[in-house]
This record gives sequence, C-alpha cells and structure tokens, in this order.
Amino acid sequence: MFFRVLQQCTKLIILTVSLSVSGCLLYGWMAQPPAVNITVSMPGGDGRPEGASGGEKATDLKGVFVHYAELENRLPGSWTRFRGEKFDNICRDCPPLASRWREEGPPELWAVDLGEGYAAPVVHDGRVYVLDYDEERHGDLVRCFSLDTGQELWQRFYEVSVKRNHGMSRTVPAVTDSLLVTIGPRCHVLCLDPQTGDYRWGIDLQQEFGATEPLWYTGQCPLIDDGVVVLAAGGPEALMLSVDGMSGEVLWKTPNPQNREMSHSSVMPLHLAGTATYVYSALGAVVGVAAEGEKRGELLWEVPWKARVIAPSAVQVDEERFLVTAGYGEGSLMIRVQQHGGKYEAEVLYAVTPKEGIACEQQTPVLSEGLLYTVMPKDAAALREQFACYNADGTLVWSSGSENRFGLGPFILADDKFFILSDDGVLTMAALSKEKFERLDSRRVLNGNDAWGPIAIAGTRMLLRDSKKLICLDMGVEANKRG
Repeated sequence: MFFRVLQQCTKLIILTVSLSVSGCLLYGWMAQPPAVNITVSMPGGDGRPEGASGGEKATDLKGVFVHYAELENRLPGSWTRFRGEKFDNICRDCPPLASRWREEGPPELWAVDLGEGYAAPVVHDGRVYVLDYDEERHGDLVRCFSLDTGQELWQRFYEVSVKRNHGMSRTVPAVTDSLLVTIGPRCHVLCLDPQTGDYRWGIDLQQEFGATEPLWYTGQCPLIDDGVVVLAAGGPEALMLSVDGMSGEVLWKTPNPQNREMSHSSVMPLHLAGTATYVYSALGAVVGVAAEGEKRGELLWEVPWKARVIAPSAVQVDEERFLVTAGYGEGSLMIRVQQHGGKYEAEVLYAVTPKEGIACEQQTPVLSEGLLYTVMPKDAAALREQFACYNADGTLVWSSGSENRFGLGPFILADDKFFILSDDGVLTMAALSKEKFERLDSRRVLNGNDAWGPIAIAGTRMLLRDSKKLICLDMGVEANKRG
C-alpha cells in the first residue's frame, strides 16, 4: 500500500513539474516578439537593419526621370538648405507673420503624401524640393513641387534597398540657381539641375570612399559652399571631401588616420579664430577642417568626444566658441578654438549632461542675441522635452514649464517668434524673449506622429511634415485675420 501511494505521489510530482515547465515555455514563447515584421516607432528602440553596411551593389544614380508639369507661378521667398541662409535656423527675409491664428488654425494651402521618414524640404525660385523614399518601387525619389499649388512638377528615382528603420529618408537637400544636391539613406549623393531635374553626377560614399552607414541611415544634409559640395564621408581615406558642383570632380580629401566615422550630424561652416572652418561632429571626435586658402581640406584641430548618436550640428556662439550637443544621455560641449603662430588649439570649456545643462536630441539649438534656445531631450530630468533658454556659459535663463513639452520636434525663429512643432503635430508659436516663455498661440496642424523634420519658411508659407505627410501653411497676417 505504501509503495502504491508513493508511486502515485511520484507520478503527481512528475506531472506537476511537467506542467510548470510547459507553462514557462509557453509564457516565454508568448513573451517573444511575433515572427511577422511589426515595428513600433520608439526613438532608439530599433537597431541597424540587416544589410545596412551598404555598398554591396552598384546603384544607377541617374535612375528614371518623370516630368509632370511646368512651373506656372514663382512665389517669392526661399529656404535653400538645412538651417537656412546663415545656417542658424532664423528666417530674416520673411514678411510680417500673424501673432494669432484663426480659430481653425493657420490655413492649409496644400498637402502631399510622402514615404515614411523625416526628410524636410527646401525652397527656391517658386519650387519645393524634398528627398523621399518609394517603398513600392524600393528606391530614393527626388521630388519637385510648386510652392504655389503643391502640384508635382517632376521626380527622379533610383533603385536602392532600404528597410524601414524608424523611417527611411531623413535629410534636407541643398539648392542654388544651378545645383540641387541630396544625400539618400544609404549614403548616395545625387546632383541635379534644379529647374529641369537633369542628372549632373552622383557618388556612392560607401562604394567610392568606404563610408560606414550610420545606425539610423544617413542624417547628414549636404553643404553647397560657393559652388562646391562639401561632404563628411568618414571613410578610411576621406574624413571629409569636396566636389566641384558642376562637374562632380573631387577637389580635395581630408585624411582620416583616426578612422572617424560618419554620424547623423551635418557639416557646418563656422568662422573660428579668424579662419573659415568646416566643423563636423564625427563619431569619435569633433573636427575642424580648413575651408579656404592653401590649407583647404586640412585637418586643423579635433576634440575627442565619445558620443555615439549625434544628430544636432555645431552652433557658433562667438569668434572663438561653438556648441555641440547630442542625445541619449550624452549632453553638450562648449569648445573654444584659438590660433597661436599659425597653429590651432581647441579646448573644452565645459561639458554637461542633459540633467546638468543645455542639450538637444535631434534638432540643433538656435542662437539669438547671445542666448541659446533648445528643446531639451527626454532624459533631462524635470526639464525633459521643454523649450528652454540658456546663457552661453551654460546657465539656465528660463524654461517653458511642465505644461509645455514638445517631444523631439523641430523649432525655427522667424519675425521674432519661435515656431515649435511637437511630435504629434501641434504647432506652438512663442515670443522671442530673454525673460520667460510666452506662448502666443497653439494649434494642431498635423494628425500623424513623429513630426521631426526641420521646418522651412518661404515668404509667409511654412512647410512642415510628420512621418508620412508634408503640408504648406499660410502664416501671413491677412490670411489669419479672424472674421
């Protein structure tokens, strides 16, 4: 009898253990992500996609061109490159803009659907240019629209495989009277005639210069400086390079013995210590490259920096100082460059984390009358996602308060007003102030998410986008009068 009971107890124990193990396995299986490719858009939540090393197959950058219509009306105003004419994100030539909007918000003049991404437009000679991605055809798409009506005038497409990785395209073109330059997600540089869309030249920075594709694709916006295209390749033999805009001929290359790689930041032309300098936050160091004279392309100085995810670009503060900042807990450096007997020295004046001082995750701070304005990153403790004003020495002047948070959205200064777009498409207008945050108006203008693309202004027209849509609003005084 005893052995029978013992046998039954043993069976019961084995059954219980088996059920427990099975339950754990079932729970573990259910806790795993599904096999289907479902992506949730969370900043930093996704890694480099499979095949993101790039350069495996040569791309025909001339691609396919389609013409739709001629431009009928050339509206005034321009925004020709990332951060505008003086690279400071300040619109200086716009007419007076409304200080309050109509009840339903500023009038939407037109809208265009785009592939998923954050690539923002530029405007020149009545045309709007944007780099898009066509998921059905699997390729980059340079698109040209009428600023007046939003009608598509032409597009040029080239095939390149890009998997969704927090969107695809995310760069701002550069345009002049004779050049239109774009950089695609996989480091493809394309130069076109801005009026006709005719192909001039193209460069695959991975194939030709050994560039390493950044974690979330290329975020670098091209720079056209007096007819010369300047690019940060971050390749073994070219930290930076310049290309003749009309011919595509490489003019100079900056050696890269430290193997500094491409970040998501963009090259900024600054005048430091009496010298025209291209400043770039590469992975591993902030670098300064000579932009003029016999030393053009020469590395003048560098400051080691361990930041691994860098999207904002350098902001000049005065003749010797500039600020660089980055997200994901890194914070900011204030750097001073001095020249002594033809030699350059760069030093860090202060370094702060987002909890200690000024920082920004995706956008680049704006300098106005000696003060720095920014949207603080999500890891800035009590100041997270607030719009804030800082002195150049790093001390806080004011913030927008916990009731005014903006996520990672863009901001721009025009007509002494800041326009700040939140992640979910709410546009806020605030007065330029040295004393406090003063909200003038606020309206929802987009219904999508991840409205991270930089804002462009041409005349009274403001161009904004979320992850899948580009809109054009009329911000003028007359258009926003309340009836």
